[in-house]
Amino acid sequence: MALDDVRWFALWTQSHCEQLVCDQLTAKGFETYLPLLHQWSRRAGVRRLIPAPMFPGYLFLHASIGKQSYLDVMGTRGIVRILGERWDRLAPIADSEILSLQRLGGSGLALMPYPYLREGQWVRITGGALSGVEGILVSNKSSRGLLVLSVNLLNRSVAVEVDCTSVEPVDSTFAPPIRALQGAGTVSCQ
Repeated sequence: MALDDVRWFALWTQSHCEQLVCDQLTAKGFETYLPLLHQWSRRAGVRRLIPAPMFPGYLFLHASIGKQSYLDVMGTRGIVRILGERWDRLAPIADSEILSLQRLGGSGLALMPYPYLREGQWVRITGGALSGVEGILVSNKSSRGLLVLSVNLLNRSVAVEVDCTSVEPVDSTFAPPIRALQGAGTVSCQ
């Protein structure tokens, strides 16, 4: 396994099997990432904050996938498939998307699921715990906005509330192809 062949891949799991698959693959020596967020749950009349998968039904694998490693992964109980056309044409995820999710998960900020977006302003956070993280800004209040981070392959997103004074627009020549809601080169939180 060459180091430059190592990529991130999305694994689709059976319902509520994300942690099971993650634990089994880790035991087999694979590097996995299961992003979590905290949600309120009511059981037996008691409300508790519990960890839940950020993207239900999915986790991420960082590996070089050859035929044998593909068979090892697919032999894991609870896995449905590795996203892609077939074993030798898997769909990798950009390292920057996973890095942004890891930074977001480690920030300690309140996270919430958010519908996947194609439209909006692509921005970069300029200060604080998320400095350098890029995502789509959805304006909803006068000085606060929602920053949406997306995993394009999964068509899933997660959002965090940010201070609009600490974001800057990303140069449109380097940002993913999206259409700005507020106009090119401007960020509005109103």
